[in-house]
Amino acid sequence: MGQTALTPEEVRKMQLKGLEMALFFDEFCKKHGLLYYFCGGCCIGALRHQGFIPWDDDVDVFMPRADYEKLKQLWVDTPEYSIQYPTRKVVTENQFATICANNTTFIKTYQMNLDINHGLVLDILPLDGCPTGWRRKLQKFWALLYSLFVVGKAPENHSKLLYILGKIALGIVRPKAWRYAVWRFCEKQMSKYPIEECDYVTELCAGPHYMQNEYRREWFDSAVRKEFEGHQMPLPVGYDSYLRMAFGDYMQLPPEDKRVCHHAFEVMDMDNSYLLYRGKRYFTGKTK
Repeated sequence: MGQTALTPEEVRKMQLKGLEMALFFDEFCKKHGLLYYFCGGCCIGALRHQGFIPWDDDVDVFMPRADYEKLKQLWVDTPEYSIQYPTRKVVTENQFATICANNTTFIKTYQMNLDINHGLVLDILPLDGCPTGWRRKLQKFWALLYSLFVVGKAPENHSKLLYILGKIALGIVRPKAWRYAVWRFCEKQMSKYPIEECDYVTELCAGPHYMQNEYRREWFDSAVRKEFEGHQMPLPVGYDSYLRMAFGDYMQLPPEDKRVCHHAFEVMDMDNSYLLYRGKRYFTGKTK
């Protein structure tokens, strides 16, 4: 299903639009005193390539939970950019907020039947305080339930047991209003540990694999600016320790067959905005 093949020119066009979004987001966060930092591919790209990884197609950032919640309160949509996150009425099949470029289209295969903003996105992943002992086990339990009910699908890319348990849970809790109540409760439970009261932080909204990681809090106490596409953009102050824990030897290039975009998509158009809903394409506007 879907495609991942893009020409180098198409990838670069997406990257330049993503850079525009990142610079806008950076100015917004500076204005409002919000802490954030590049994570994942953009963090590696800043250090290894001083810009995007050549085959990377999006921008991902971390925000401490308190700043993440402030962002959702402070953000005001503009003609160019809108914020989108799961609510009682909006199902995105993501566990986190995104900033969308309104005048573009990048319809991911898993979202093709959703009536949402399908513009190119900047992903914002919250960081949460990570407790120890039984509270940590309970936190991961709530995070798994949150993921299940906010997405509304059993996880297919993990263990068979998780998939079966997910199908059973979703079969028991069918009404949308009930599912919303469950995931909101789970979200509150998993995120109730203030970062400043914990020695570690964790990422709970990037799937079962990454939620196992427990990062030293001081790695994310502040941001340090590094060159990225000719601009100075923020990385976690402990970027090396973070990246080595999450990705291993991140300065080593992956095998050539892994140097591809990782998002399966149906439509990509960086000049026009439209959505694909229930198999039909609806034009919504142009940038030019």
